[in-house]
Amino acid sequence: MSTARPSVLYVTDYTYEARGRRYCDEDIFLSRRMREEFDVVVCHPRDAAAMLDGYDAVVVRNSGPVLHYQEAYDAFRARARELKVPVYNPLDGRGDMAGKQYLVDMSRAGLPVIPTVDRAADLGLLPEAAEYAVKPKTGADSVGLRFIPAPVLPEGSDGTLLVQPRIDFRYEVSFYFIDDDFQYALYAPDTERRWVLEPYGPSPADLEFARTFIRWNSLAHGIQRVDACRTPEGELLLVELEDLNPYLSLDRVPEEVREAFVARMKTSVRGLLA
Repeated sequence: MSTARPSVLYVTDYTYEARGRRYCDEDIFLSRRMREEFDVVVCHPRDAAAMLDGYDAVVVRNSGPVLHYQEAYDAFRARARELKVPVYNPLDGRGDMAGKQYLVDMSRAGLPVIPTVDRAADLGLLPEAAEYAVKPKTGADSVGLRFIPAPVLPEGSDGTLLVQPRIDFRYEVSFYFIDDDFQYALYAPDTERRWVLEPYGPSPADLEFARTFIRWNSLAHGIQRVDACRTPEGELLLVELEDLNPYLSLDRVPEEVREAFVARMKTSVRGLLA
């Protein structure tokens, strides 16, 4: 598949259903715009390992939670490393790409994250709360999430489940980056309608908060989304560092912001190839 233009295997699941959003629309738009500079073939994540050979790069976008196709995803990662095919985002991400262990590590390190533990012996480190969230360390999209009145872990579950206090917050806000460049921010002013997002103008302190986690992850290339919540006291706390296939909500930003994002993504993918 050698051509004058770089060839890209674009991995997405057009059929993935997400609450309140249409992931497929975003990838139809992005893959079409990528074709302006690259030869693009779209494939389902379950087919990616078998289709890798012959492409200059792989772009992983809205492919859904990996836990729904873990065996196929592991095969894709192994095959990409074997063939030395550049993957966007690169496979050495330390955020959600590697599971939720980073929340435990960041909490221990004193970074501004929702307090998180994964062992029964550490439950006493959590602050008092009316409820606690328990979720799988490998979870996504609230799969397996449940709320309990007291911080407990089932026997034998050390290292597999996360426990966090249920945080009272004013709103959730997300910061979107390409490489280490900030692109835009969106927030959900109505906590009962989390997916109704509006443009958000971050303060210098907000951006420094978000950059803390971009620096921590140290990805040379790729798209990252820093999800946070604003407490009643005004503090921002990290909810999630999404570095695998973050949904971008491009339909919620002005056209000029969207166009700038597309241009920066093309540059980033070319940088990965270089």
